This record gives sequence, structure tokens and C-alpha cells, in this order.
Amino acid sequence: MNPDQIVWKASEEELARSRTADFMAVHGIQTYQDLVTRSIGEPEWFWKAAIDYLGIPFARPFHTLVDTGVGIQYPRWFEGGALNLSEICVDRWADQDEGRTALVSEREDGERCRFSFGELLEAVERAAGAFVEAGVKRGDTLAVYLPMIPEAIISMLAAARIGAIYVPIFSGFGPEAVASRLMASQPTVVVTADGYTRKGKAIDMKTTADRAIRSSGINPRVVVVANLGRTDTPWMDGRDRWWEDSLQSAPRLKAVATESEEPVLLAYTSGTTGMPKGVVHVHGGLGVKLAVEGAFQFEIGPEDRLMWMTDMGWIMGPWMVIAGLSNGASLGCYDGAPDYPTPGRPWQLVESLGLTVLGISPTLIRALQPSGADFAARSDLSSLRAFGSTGEPWNPGPWWWLFQDIGGEKIPIINISGGTEVGACLLTAHVLQGLKPTSLGGPALGMAVEVFDPQGRPLRGEVGELVCTRAWPGMTRGFWGGDDRYLETYWNRWPDTWVHGDWASTDEDGFWYLHGRSDDTLNVAGKRVGPAEIESAVVAHPQVVMAAAIGVPHPVKGEAIVVYAVTTAEADTDPDLAAALADLVVEHLGKAFRPLAIELVDDLPRTRSAKIMRRVVRARALGEDPGDLAGLENPAAVEAIDQLHL
Repeated sequence: MNPDQIVWKASEEELARSRTADFMAVHGIQTYQDLVTRSIGEPEWFWKAAIDYLGIPFARPFHTLVDTGVGIQYPRWFEGGALNLSEICVDRWADQDEGRTALVSEREDGERCRFSFGELLEAVERAAGAFVEAGVKRGDTLAVYLPMIPEAIISMLAAARIGAIYVPIFSGFGPEAVASRLMASQPTVVVTADGYTRKGKAIDMKTTADRAIRSSGINPRVVVVANLGRTDTPWMDGRDRWWEDSLQSAPRLKAVATESEEPVLLAYTSGTTGMPKGVVHVHGGLGVKLAVEGAFQFEIGPEDRLMWMTDMGWIMGPWMVIAGLSNGASLGCYDGAPDYPTPGRPWQLVESLGLTVLGISPTLIRALQPSGADFAARSDLSSLRAFGSTGEPWNPGPWWWLFQDIGGEKIPIINISGGTEVGACLLTAHVLQGLKPTSLGGPALGMAVEVFDPQGRPLRGEVGELVCTRAWPGMTRGFWGGDDRYLETYWNRWPDTWVHGDWASTDEDGFWYLHGRSDDTLNVAGKRVGPAEIESAVVAHPQVVMAAAIGVPHPVKGEAIVVYAVTTAEADTDPDLAAALADLVVEHLGKAFRPLAIELVDDLPRTRSAKIMRRVVRARALGEDPGDLAGLENPAAVEAIDQLHL
């Protein structure tokens, strides 16, 4: 197949059901590219028209679309307006038809539960009441360390309902990674579970949460979901309370009229140095932007059921909740390993949950591909009309396998790219544009994205930096307690320009492609983690004095972690030490981040200010040119790093 050709176009049936096409017809717009151009060039028209078309309920209308008086870095969207994310997602649909399905959940053992919109609304109202009774006030943070179960979604909507800030933490993190996020966010309440299962094995989650709380030094109330019904759950009287008991006695609370710019989500992601970044999102910006993405990128409406194979601790968890429910769609929710009991589990979920849109990652497809497509053939995929994809760039083989062998060249792959800090998408494929293999289509509606050369000039036909030159509603309002770091990360390279950290290019037809990260952030199976977090875990070993974590290409995960560690003179450098260091990373951060290899070396290349040059380490490890070494304090250390043979 020619990778430069459009390989999928929308059918007449798909065009007829397209919400984007209907929106275009309402406004007399002829082509999708015309819509993209107008949405970027006329933001005042586009965002107001989209809000009106989607019926997004503002408790108080806004008087100013966006105010950038203090700079593009800190926009205030929908100024003067009030709306609550919980009402956008639940209340209005329950008012229309409280019996319609809102959420269907499946556990690894096959047990399912269902919530109608009326039942979901009551659960959210009671959870809001329980959180208030536990001491949560408007503006407080509420940390949620749960597997992908309905209570994780209910907690998000309940926190929004009372004006609190939802802090989701990846369920696979170890105690130290959880503790660092608790210490930074200082939650009033922590919600966790007695445990969950992975590949049939019970995982004790409460013990990890308790260790993290002790380590963080905070003193929250703890609400525990009886997910497994364990009788051996560790307990602290006076602090801990069961979720089920809390909701049974809690009052049902109405949503408060939160201001558009009130924080609603604090999502932690990792950078290249220091502690994880707390990314702040707000009711108005996140709610409106993700409602628009759901409607106009994925064509989601009330007849749809959306599920992303994800965790609430990654941005696609909250994205799924808001993009789906804000458009009246129902959600699918799965708590379990994606390849258990067979590699056909994702396709079985399409059938058992009745999914119309399934979100996956390239890593998941790479892992499933060796098992073949026979597992998919055993499931009824007739309900499925679109795949969603994000997390990392595709390579052609797995993309074609999903498109041809699983989807029969009939199901489009809506490939999107944005990030936790973006709160949404910069780029997206679209059914009205057609699909090219591995492409991201083009700019998402309202997103003024460009590719810049090293001098900050627009570039076409070559690889350059992916940037955005205008503010958008879903962008982060900064990092929790760290504005300098926020500005340094995204805004300080070129004036009033968001530099995203991805290499990008466009082809002659205007289709966009990504080519990996342009910074040091590691991206393991779509999960971003900073090298500093990995290095901190390794250096915690008494026989290690410094470390450098790098990402290397991996056929399944996309990128895998390799650590170079400098040991003390007394250290025993046998394979047992390397294994112990890998175990330390797992203990601190979770199994998903186990290094592919630990290399023990005598020294690491450093600048005169003692900054370890990961760029040089990675180049040597991959047998590439390390570039300019003039700034190194110890150039001899470069020669000691051997090329990896993995």
C-alpha cells in the first residue's frame, strides 16, 4: 500500500450522521478545511457557535470569550461565565431521560454493572455529599488512587460538583510515586480501594496508599472502595471509612455554580527534571474544549458508547469522561489487563459492552499483533464505528494490522495528539478529511498549530518543532505552585509561542505526522515519566552515586527505559546489583516502568554545572553521533559508554 495515499474515506452513511458536517451546513461552510481555517482565524465566532450548537449549559453567561491581558500564557476563557463540569456531563441528560444508560463497567472476571443517567446522578450527588462530610471544601484537592472502576469516574464528577479539584493518580504507581503526588497536592481526602485484580491476581491497593500517605506527611481522611470485598484490609479507625457506608448516609448535593476559571483537575505528568508537574485545568476551558472534541473529532452523540483503554491517572481517562458524557453518550469502563484471559479481550469488550468508539494506543496494538487477528474474528464488532488512538507515534505495520486485519478497512482510526498540559488535542485525523496511514490529519478545530524551524519560522515538508501560536480553552492554567517551570517548559523559546516538545512535519497534501519527542521526557507505552523520577529511585540504593535514564526504541512499548548508573568504589557490580536497581524502580514507580536494562559505568558525561548530559548518553548507547562535547567537564566519560545490543 502507498503510505502517501488516502486509504479511507467516509461513506454516505457516515457523512449523513456527521455532527461536524451538520454544523458546517448550519453555518454555510463547504469543506472541512474551510471549517478548520475559519475556526482558527475567527475564534470569537467558532467557540460561541460550538457552545450554542452543543447546548453547553452555562449557569451564568460569559461576557468575554477570552482575556489575554496578562499574556497568552495565562488566558481567561469565558470570562464572567459560570458552569459546572458535573452538570455538563450528567444533570442535563438525567433531566431528559434518567433511565437511559450512562455507564457500563466490566471487571477482569467478567462481572458487569450498569448505571443509568439517573443512577449516575444520584451516585455523584451522594459522593459529593460524602466528600463534604469528610471535610472537603470548595477549592480543596481530592486525590483519587483507584483502578478503572465506576467510583473513579463518580469521584471526578462529585469533586467538580462541589468545586473541589480532582487529583487522579495512576493505579499502577508504587508508594513513592503516589507519595510525591500527595505531598505536592496536599489533598483533604484520599479515595482508594481495598484492591484490584490483574491477570487473576489480587493486588493490595490500600497498603500502598497507606505507605504513600505516611511517606508524604499529610493527614487526610481516607475513603475506601470495597472493590474486592477483602476482609484483611488494613484500617485506621477515625481516619478511614468505607465508600459504600459514606454514600448510603450522605445527602444529595446540587452542583455549585463554579466560575469558568475555577480549577477542576490537577493532573500530574512528568518533565525532564525535578518533581512531577501538577497541570491545572479549569471547568470552562476543559469542559468546552473536550465537548467540542468529542462532537467534532469523534462525531460522538447520544447514540454512542465510548471507551478508552486507559486509567484515570492518565489524561485520556478524564478526556473520555468529559468528551463522552458532555455529548450525551454513554461510557464503557474496563478494570483489568487488556490481554487477559486472552489477547482478544479488547475485541470481546466491544461486543460485551456494545462499544461504538474504542480508544487504544499503538503500544497495545503492537502487543496484540503477534497473536493474530483470529481473536477479533471471534467477537462481534458490528457496533464499532471508530478506533481512537493516542499516546505516541504509529509505525506502519501495527497501523495497517489494526486497519485491515481487525477493522476490515471499514473502521477509521482517529489518531489524535495533544497531552496532559494541552488538556485536549493539537492534531487530529478526521472522517471528513479521510485517512492516511499513521497520519494525524491536521490541526484540531480552533488550534493554531505550526511547524517551526530552529529560527522560529513556519516550515513545510521538513521535520521541525510542533508549536501553537494562540491560546485555546483547554490549555493548562500553569503548574501547581510553579509558574516559572511552566513558562520555562513551554513558552520561553519563542515569543508568545507554545513549544510542545514533539517533532512534526506535513506532507504536500496537508497531512501531519509526528516523529517523537524533542525533549528528554520518556514515553513508555504512552505513559510519560521524567528521567529524574527513574534516576531518583536508582540513586536511592546505597551503592549508587548518580544515574542517567534514557529512552531507547522498543518494538512493543515504542520506548523503553535504560539506566546508566555510577556505583561507589565498594560496590559489587555483578548482575545481582543491576537486578536490585531495576526492582527499586518498580518499587518506587510501578511495574510499567521497569528498565529494559541497567548498565553500570564508572562515570557519566556532565557539564561544568554538574548537569548529566542524557542526550550524549543516549547517542552513545544507540551508536549515534553525540554532537558537540565542548561543554563537558569530563569528556573521557563518553568513551566509557558502550553501544547497547538489545
